[in-house]
Amino acid sequence: MDQLLIEALADGEFHSGQRLGQLLGVSRTAVWKNLQKLDALGITIESIKGRGYRIAGGLELLSKHTISHALLPETQKQLRDMVIHQSLDSTNRYVADLGFGGDRVVCLAECQLQGRGRRGRSWSSPFGKNIYLSLGWQFEGGAASLEGLSLVVGLAVRRALGEGDGLRLKWPNDILFEGRKLAGILLEMQGDPSGQCQIVVGIGINAGMSGQQRPDIDQPWADAAEIGQIKRNQLVASVLNQVVPVLHTFSDRGFRYYREEWERFDAYRDQPVRLVTPAMDVQGISRGVAENGALRIESNGRIQLYNGGEISLRSAK
Repeated sequence: MDQLLIEALADGEFHSGQRLGQLLGVSRTAVWKNLQKLDALGITIESIKGRGYRIAGGLELLSKHTISHALLPETQKQLRDMVIHQSLDSTNRYVADLGFGGDRVVCLAECQLQGRGRRGRSWSSPFGKNIYLSLGWQFEGGAASLEGLSLVVGLAVRRALGEGDGLRLKWPNDILFEGRKLAGILLEMQGDPSGQCQIVVGIGINAGMSGQQRPDIDQPWADAAEIGQIKRNQLVASVLNQVVPVLHTFSDRGFRYYREEWERFDAYRDQPVRLVTPAMDVQGISRGVAENGALRIESNGRIQLYNGGEISLRSAK
């Protein structure tokens, strides 16, 4: 019933309680009670006496048909399944729970109840406003063969967002717009770290929060709408059309193939930075990335390489 109500109100127009009751086959009182439940999903319902109920501005709900129709033929061939949920604890967790059965399965959700970023940080997940996407992909050769993969996925997402000025990459897994976070990547491995394994690729993109106050976000953020009027379903298809090919070819190409392109969009290239890990605090000048995707920092006249893990990169300006 929640799903039917959301679909009925997604057009942004007013609908009377009587009309909604007829649609759902319930009383107007039951309609009102179910509308209250939508508040828990972060959906604000506007009510005006004599006019009815609406979701102001409407919602573009995710559609498997619309997304699939916009996928390139080669992308469609590489994917095994696509599932869309109204809400999930986490799309990454959903794919991970499938085990190796999650290979080439795309999971999307209108909202996440326990969305996560790197280092266990929460990811703000309002209903129908952003992209919450996870994809499982199997690899041979374990962790050593996947160095730089998060950077390449970030590069693919940047391509999907277009060629807007101000789109930059922050090592190791963020996409920035004019210095503010627009999207993030979270890769999680399962299986044999030295053999056959599966990577769950999690992608979160702000796409529909423009003009909102978000006290739950503790850093400057941007929205895809600032780049152009991007529809959510089209953006999902664009992301898959870019990400799937790089996952398919990464084992053969490695990060070296993408290094030059990644460095063209490096947000902190040749800038003072501070790199913080649980074990160290390093300050120096960012000098791009190595052929394996490791961060290169010049300090005291020497360049040191730093790999992923519990590392946070911050501008020292």
